[in-house]
Amino acid sequence: MTIRDLATRLGPTLTPDPRRVIIKFFVPGEDAALTRTRAAALIDRIMLLGEDQTTEMLQETLQRFGNRHHDLETTFAHHHDLVRHRVPRDVELSLTARLLVGAYFSHEYAVEGAAVCNPSMVPHPDQSGLRPGQLRVAISLRQIGEGHLSSIGFATALLGPGSELAIADRSGTLSVGCRLRTRHRRDLLAAGLCDGAWDNEVTGAVLRSLSERFDDNDFEHAIARLPADLLTRTSTQPTLEEMRRATHSDYAVAFPADLPLHRRVLWPSTAAESNGMEDARFVRIVDQDGTLSYRATYTAYDGRHIRSHLIASDDLRHFEITPMRGPAAVNKGMALFPRPVGGRTLALCRSDGETIGLTTLDRHNTWQAPTPLHTPRRDWELIQVGNCGSPIETSFGWLVLTHGVGPMRDYSIGALLLDLHEPHRVIAELPGALLTADGTEREGYVPNVVYSCGGLLHDDAVWLPYGASDTRIGFARVPLDTLIDAMRPPRRAANPSWLDKSTSS
Repeated sequence: MTIRDLATRLGPTLTPDPRRVIIKFFVPGEDAALTRTRAAALIDRIMLLGEDQTTEMLQETLQRFGNRHHDLETTFAHHHDLVRHRVPRDVELSLTARLLVGAYFSHEYAVEGAAVCNPSMVPHPDQSGLRPGQLRVAISLRQIGEGHLSSIGFATALLGPGSELAIADRSGTLSVGCRLRTRHRRDLLAAGLCDGAWDNEVTGAVLRSLSERFDDNDFEHAIARLPADLLTRTSTQPTLEEMRRATHSDYAVAFPADLPLHRRVLWPSTAAESNGMEDARFVRIVDQDGTLSYRATYTAYDGRHIRSHLIASDDLRHFEITPMRGPAAVNKGMALFPRPVGGRTLALCRSDGETIGLTTLDRHNTWQAPTPLHTPRRDWELIQVGNCGSPIETSFGWLVLTHGVGPMRDYSIGALLLDLHEPHRVIAELPGALLTADGTEREGYVPNVVYSCGGLLHDDAVWLPYGASDTRIGFARVPLDTLIDAMRPPRRAANPSWLDKSTSS
């Protein structure tokens, strides 16, 4: 058996569904370099309509789009409120007219219009009603729509018994949830300011006035208490703008309890992620007290810069989002360990863009400079290597699924094994690629790519969802013993000979 025969493709796939749409706020002309807005002129034209025509147009719109979205009238009312400053002060629009204005300032967006890819998989919060040998899983998806804008979606599947895989229906209206007020953390704000070299007298004074947890009002009150001598400094206003930007990067989103997971969408909500939320790596966390929760890292992209951000959730219904700080978080591809190791919170990273590293979270919630674990070395990974999700704990060690990029930007999936107690030690590696794009997977939005953001261990087998050519999602399964038996002690740069396999026990 060759390395590439180890993994068995399971057959079912997830493909982009253009019917999965959300409503976005739409301002005519805002995507063009215009010297005047078209919003006021549009509202003027709507105001010229008679009440009967206004009512007829609104009813036609609700009839056409109402079954595609939840509570459409509330969305229209909200979008009207966003442009109501364009309505003359002496005009009082009827409810029907306000809703029609909101309809004209709305448009549908197909979250998967271009592609769906780069999944991760964790045990679902609901494990009721299963047969022996089954596990219900939650699958995160990178959804790509018009303009290559990425968001995070979900699917649900059943694994087992044996090698059975069943993907649940994904139909139904989508929701981007309700944005909630959140209490910010002073230590994360301080770490972010240090990252950006904004450590000065203004930031020091504001931070000193804040408690460990603070809200937006507390923040503005702290600014109001700044001494006049600091307010007159030329660097003060840029500093305050940066502090506001950093604070506004934290937010929370909640979904109704009766809304199925597959209808929830995490949509870009801050300037830092305005061009996409990419490659979420979800993992179920076991805290030192045994508490279970979910965490995910993802890449926030604003069109020019990338940064690792963190999602925290107890139930995959209420999500809190914060930026990650420190030298290890400046690039993409961070993946958290599912539990503390030796009392330390650890993550895999690729801060230099091409090497898998191990980083530690310090007491200031800053991710420290990483220790290199694995550099590009084999022919199928010479361009770069990275992780394919969080390490999977096994009795043999921490199993790390990897990705490598070879000639013609051909992506493959491999594997490493880290010591359970000293995860900075690579004790085994797969000498070849575990998975590469086959003849049915090579064509797509980005050809020749197989990529995963995280699998899991169930029934003594590794289950791996993977994106194929950034177009669709496939699934593979490999028995754990078979995978471990195929791994070999790593070659060291200073000593090219193989180490004795007994060192991996």
